[in-house]
Amino acid sequence: MVKLNAVRDDIKKLSNSVELMAVSKTHPYSAILECYELGQRLFGENRVQEVEEKFPKKEERPQDMYLALIGHLQSNKVKKAVALVDRIDSVDSIKLLLLINKECEKLNKVIDILFEVNSSGEEQKSGFTSKEELFEAVKLLKDLKFVHLRGIMTVGPLGDDREKNIKAFKYTKNIFDEIKSSYISDIDILSMGMSGDYKEAIECGSNLVRIGTAIFGQRDYNV
Repeated sequence: MVKLNAVRDDIKKLSNSVELMAVSKTHPYSAILECYELGQRLFGENRVQEVEEKFPKKEERPQDMYLALIGHLQSNKVKKAVALVDRIDSVDSIKLLLLINKECEKLNKVIDILFEVNSSGEEQKSGFTSKEELFEAVKLLKDLKFVHLRGIMTVGPLGDDREKNIKAFKYTKNIFDEIKSSYISDIDILSMGMSGDYKEAIECGSNLVRIGTAIFGQRDYNV
């Protein structure tokens, strides 16, 4: 039984303006449909392969079910990804940005994206590590007709150190504000916070949290 309503209630105690993404990694499509029946519309998946294997074809899903890819996207998976999902939240390099635009042009499809920021400096994390490279990517967008930047996302530091979490989330919020004020005024998504740290993320300005375990339970990594 999914615990969607309990998570919603907890989020509402902190803010009424935060969107919830249900992340169903390793959990079956039946659990996703259970959330859908409870009114959830935004879902996230980490791997292109799992989207392909688990979800029905896009035209066979409920029309208002919105699916984002939130895990690291390999170059050889871009062609499949742009056809399968509604948004790519993990654009972490200029190379990947250009490739997504190229594949979307072939489909004559404009796709929403988020730029991923490596806010903790941890080597095992994806994301732009350099603000200079990130802002270079932002500047390139004016010439790319098939990608639409909605905002930025980050994954908090490993562990449960509140001070480290807040430092990382404030760093990302500052980048979001700088992009919004100096480059693209209509970005509207700041995606920060997961099951273990979403409260700190919301305190720091997140307006979208990605919750998996707290909704669906522990993941089965043998899947």
